[in-house]
Amino acid sequence: MVEISIGLGIVLSLVLSETLGVTAGGVIVPGYIALYLNQPLQVGVTFVVAILVWGIIQGLGRIMFLYGKRRIVLALILGFIFGYISRNMIFVPPEVGSVAVIGNIIPGLIANWMDQQGVIRTVSVVILTAVIVKLCVMILFGGAIIE
Repeated sequence: MVEISIGLGIVLSLVLSETLGVTAGGVIVPGYIALYLNQPLQVGVTFVVAILVWGIIQGLGRIMFLYGKRRIVLALILGFIFGYISRNMIFVPPEVGSVAVIGNIIPGLIANWMDQQGVIRTVSVVILTAVIVKLCVMILFGGAIIE
């Protein structure tokens, strides 16, 4: 189911990018988000970390030259660091659920696209494509919501 979800996310991201000119936070992001739609806390934490990374990049961009590869690498590194913190240094009771971000580079990829096409547009497209991917996976697997 993981491979199908990521593959459908890649195809849908490509279609949206070519037809509407919007990108869902990178081609692999919708598939990964779709896998975690049954864990809304993790999805929310991932978006919060992405917005935090985007804010840091915006602030640093005003005081130093951040263009091209430097900007995307900084987004990926910051997303990775905050993801590590959310995974290993924040402890919550088990009944609350996990506050770990999704993946290692997903928040950085989302933040990079927030920087390029705006926060609202990126979040909207990521959520929309993730839901479509999840619906397609449910149809393919006979209505199974969770693996």
